[in-house]
Amino acid sequence: MSQPYTNPSLSVAERVENLLSLMSVEEKVGQMLQLPANMPENLDKLESWNVGSYLHCTGTMVEELQQRAAKTRLGIPLIFGIDAIHGHCFENNGTVFPTQLALSCAWSKQLSQSMARITAIETRACGLHWTFSPVLCVGRDSRWGRINETFGEDPWLIGELAAAAVYGYQGDNLASHDTILACAKHYVAYGEATGGRDAYEAEVSPRKLLSLFLPPFEKAVKEANVATLMVGYQAIDGVPCSANSWLLREVPKNQWGMDGFIVTDWDNIGSLHDKQRVAEDLRHAAKIAVESGNDMIMTTPSFYQHTIDLVKDGELDIALIDDAVSRILKYKFELGLFEDFRYTDLSKKEQILGNADHWQAALEASRQSLTLLQNNGILPLSDASKPKILLCGANADDVVAQLGDWSFGSMQAGAADDSYHQKDAITLRQGLQAAADAGRCELSYVRGAAPAEAEFGEISSAVNAANNSDIIVACVGDTLSQHGEFHDRADLDLSGQQQAMLEALKATGKPLIVVFMASKPLTIGWVKQHADAIVCAFNPGAKGGQALSELLFGELNPSGKLTISFPQHVGQSPVYYNKYEGWHARLSERTDNQERYIDMPLLPLFSFGEGISYSEFSYSDLAVSTPCLAANKDLSQGEALKVSVNISNISQRSGVEIAQLYIHDCAASVTVPVLQLRGFERVELAPGETQRVEFSVPFADLALINTQLQKVVEPGAFKVFVGPSSKAEDLLSADFKVA
Repeated sequence: MSQPYTNPSLSVAERVENLLSLMSVEEKVGQMLQLPANMPENLDKLESWNVGSYLHCTGTMVEELQQRAAKTRLGIPLIFGIDAIHGHCFENNGTVFPTQLALSCAWSKQLSQSMARITAIETRACGLHWTFSPVLCVGRDSRWGRINETFGEDPWLIGELAAAAVYGYQGDNLASHDTILACAKHYVAYGEATGGRDAYEAEVSPRKLLSLFLPPFEKAVKEANVATLMVGYQAIDGVPCSANSWLLREVPKNQWGMDGFIVTDWDNIGSLHDKQRVAEDLRHAAKIAVESGNDMIMTTPSFYQHTIDLVKDGELDIALIDDAVSRILKYKFELGLFEDFRYTDLSKKEQILGNADHWQAALEASRQSLTLLQNNGILPLSDASKPKILLCGANADDVVAQLGDWSFGSMQAGAADDSYHQKDAITLRQGLQAAADAGRCELSYVRGAAPAEAEFGEISSAVNAANNSDIIVACVGDTLSQHGEFHDRADLDLSGQQQAMLEALKATGKPLIVVFMASKPLTIGWVKQHADAIVCAFNPGAKGGQALSELLFGELNPSGKLTISFPQHVGQSPVYYNKYEGWHARLSERTDNQERYIDMPLLPLFSFGEGISYSEFSYSDLAVSTPCLAANKDLSQGEALKVSVNISNISQRSGVEIAQLYIHDCAASVTVPVLQLRGFERVELAPGETQRVEFSVPFADLALINTQLQKVVEPGAFKVFVGPSSKAEDLLSADFKVA
């Protein structure tokens, strides 16, 4: 007779309760285990260890493993996870979007959701159910190797874009053929590791956690109902994240009401013993893992037997195991894995992956993510004069450098397969060659310098070619071997001989356009001082070269704005817009009375929110329609701040402006940042058009975390700022208060 858990007419809660009552300790602990499928010895453990999840499954492996799981005593299906970070990039034909950092420069929740939706469709078509994305780390130190995976430096914006991505992955109904589980990672403050050292100790206080690093995750849980969280590698104030019960149980499950499950990152539990030394052995590590609130254990095989022994020896409460397993089973039921979606028709995969509609969406994401940082009038190029363009720099024709991390069939830069995605990618060289073939320009290409090569290469050839050209386009930045996990940098200058190449090209006297293609902000002060135009692309996705060519020739009017600040020098790191006042530094006698280093300005090279257009916009008549807000202990019920401003297009070209709203609490019980982003609007304006743009800031977004670790809105004076960037000279301001 079939058991109630096999009856789809029952509620998920009833089915979970029934299935859990039938499971042995061994079967329960097995459900908590996730193993990498690319290690054959792990595949042999499926039945004997009752394995609940695999990652790194490719090809027909998912179908074979799922068939084996169906034949086990209770027939519990497997759940397969994958790192589909900016598209399902581990399939050669998958659609590759810009990286999160690049995409964030579009300031578009719609694009974030669209990328996730298409990624979900393609991932599910391959028989996989779960992506370890989006990344909610706050990217404030460019030395850190994983900056490119973040949505930038601002927690509020990260939360907005992440919530949209979660909804894109999970949709309205998980029991669908085109939805997958999302995983918000890395929980939490992973990017704040000391010195930008990946997975190193993070010196972060509880108040700073609550103020800066937890809010994006809270938004993902409360507003988007993210199914899973992934725990960071690092320790915070001496306690590894995977050993922190306040972080794993109290905050997300008890305070936020998260009904999903928490997965460790790669071998976090083994690291409790062999790296962080808070567990005396692996058995002790397993005990810490369960008691702290980890629900699924990634790639620590010793967890299985040690946990069974701990339960049977009376050292571990089975109720903790039941809670973890219930959370995992809940989502297996909700995904429909016990019924219609246990198996995937893999024969349809080729028609779904990388189809025309998906690539069109990726191209649009590339277009909107490009950010014009400087232009002395050289752009857009005029095809009427059919200019002779010299293109140089290895990144102009390097798919590996263009796409960034998590794109080549393996998860680390050192294991990259650079044959992936070649047929679908359009490099900058290919994009400009298409323009040349259409008779819009004459193009010559000299490879010149490369980011990871110390030789001077073809610089002399580039100079000779420049002398016979009208305009130079130089593409510089970094490449995959210089970023990602284990690839932090202490030197943020242009690597290899790229700087020498730029200086040699500039000496020819020809106009110099620099395309910056990199995983992170680098210290490019010389470029800002000497280039006639600068376009920031970060890692713009497979169609990035087409989008860049369109921008250079004016078919595309750039609208992107930076979501991360560029340091003047590595010694200025970390640098970010929402800094604090009170720095005891000598005031400059030569500049603008800014607090500063004695040898360097306070402000970054390029600021958060900065970006220009071929159109020109002006702001005027900032008004606050709610100048006095009533204090309310129930933050969700407090009155919203209502602000409006006129934005005008004072040029002869239609364009999109990204208007930004910031607040400042003028006097508070704790120190607060000089500015905090609390709103943005993408505004499309025709030539000469003016729009009255309205903002509504929820009362809770005025809150701070006080010394008692309470989230409160304190009475007093506030300022609101609106403008095109976070720079003081770009902002209009007005006053309001909380009574």
